[in-house]
Amino acid sequence: MLISLLLVLSRLLTRKSRENLVIPLAWLSFSVLFGLGGAWFYAAMTPAVSQWFDYVGLEVVNASIQLFTLAALVVFCFMFSSANRINRPAKLNTLAPVLMCIIVVMGITREVSEIILYMNGVMSNRLNVSPAILGAIMAAGIGVSSGIVLYFLILSMPVIWSYRVCMLLLALFAGNLASQAILLLTQADWLPYTAELWNSSTLIPEYSVTGQLLYALVGYEANPSILQVIFYFSSALLIAFSPLFLLAWRNSQDTNDHDLQENA
Repeated sequence: MLISLLLVLSRLLTRKSRENLVIPLAWLSFSVLFGLGGAWFYAAMTPAVSQWFDYVGLEVVNASIQLFTLAALVVFCFMFSSANRINRPAKLNTLAPVLMCIIVVMGITREVSEIILYMNGVMSNRLNVSPAILGAIMAAGIGVSSGIVLYFLILSMPVIWSYRVCMLLLALFAGNLASQAILLLTQADWLPYTAELWNSSTLIPEYSVTGQLLYALVGYEANPSILQVIFYFSSALLIAFSPLFLLAWRNSQDTNDHDLQENA
């Protein structure tokens, strides 16, 4: 989902901006390359990392990855401020691909390292090799297909609504990053435990198909703590008040391609 959203944004900003923005798709190739390399390295380092910080190293490092990704996303959304227009196109052309690359690299490193560790454990038994490989291929196919469908679904909308949907989903993604980081730091006893704000596990279990779909889209959790909810909405609102987000929602008599061209 994240890659699809950033691809849509890069396409919109490149084609619809009047500031001669050029965001080549090379950032995605570098992201995948460095992300897979980072995932293999992190997976290899996991036994050592797990012993850091009195054996809560994995929680702390994973939370740090989440927060670093969130910081890169926030900088990306705020760098479109109109406060300083001196050499703005050149700065955007340089920084935008770098920040998108960082966001995707961190995501791939975090998620794929867990897949590598899981596959290594499962495939240690020869009887599990074929089912594990088949399952991995099917899961990868479903994930890639879902990303492609989301990409073309958003692009099929009117331009201004493609932009708005992208920014709404990125705001929810930012909230999810913050919430998961808080959960990990709480598990590591780096943050105090707070009471559950609600428990919707009987209505929508987290590990049901619906629960997993909602987790992927909006970071759904059945029993979040008060601290998680606070940071979720704070981070989402931070993106919602960013210049890049506000450009999509400025009041105008004509919310079409012309608005995006003038404001981007």
